[in-house]
Amino acid sequence: MKPRIAMAKEKTGGGAASADPVDALYERHLGQVKRWARQLAGPAADLEDLVHDIFLIAFRKGFKDRGEASVDTWLFRIAHHEIRARRRRSRLRQLLLGRHQDALVPPAPNTPQQEMERRERHVRLYQALDRLPDCYRTTLILYEIEELSGERVAELTGTSLGTVWVRLHRGRERLVELLAREDLA
Repeated sequence: MKPRIAMAKEKTGGGAASADPVDALYERHLGQVKRWARQLAGPAADLEDLVHDIFLIAFRKGFKDRGEASVDTWLFRIAHHEIRARRRRSRLRQLLLGRHQDALVPPAPNTPQQEMERRERHVRLYQALDRLPDCYRTTLILYEIEELSGERVAELTGTSLGTVWVRLHRGRERLVELLAREDLA
């Protein structure tokens, strides 16, 4: 990943003196950004490419240490916007080209039957999540899958705590409805 960041530094005039703080922030936040990208983008995402792009955008926008909480929030918002943009482009490509992307789910040490069922549930869940409005989808993923507190979700999404609870309630209802409709079909 670092070679693309180094190339971006050269293009923007970043020298050796600015490399250490950028590398330190990259190393400090890499795991968290990967986790967000994996959860928000779903199983079909090219995780490595997505994380590259998130950090390149962050660097180009003046990637500097602003204090732990604000850097987390800033990186989350970049990740969230990039993932939304990719999802929009993917839907547009599917509409225009009529193609569907196969979900890539990492293997688990289960029997082949269990693994197939797990993959189907995982894909089904993300297909249902993809049909939710983005505000509900993001809130559900951060709270239920990432297991963040309501306060942290509110901070990352830039909303009030009351809004987080409303979105969780409505998002869960819609998700259950979508999954129930699939079971009937």
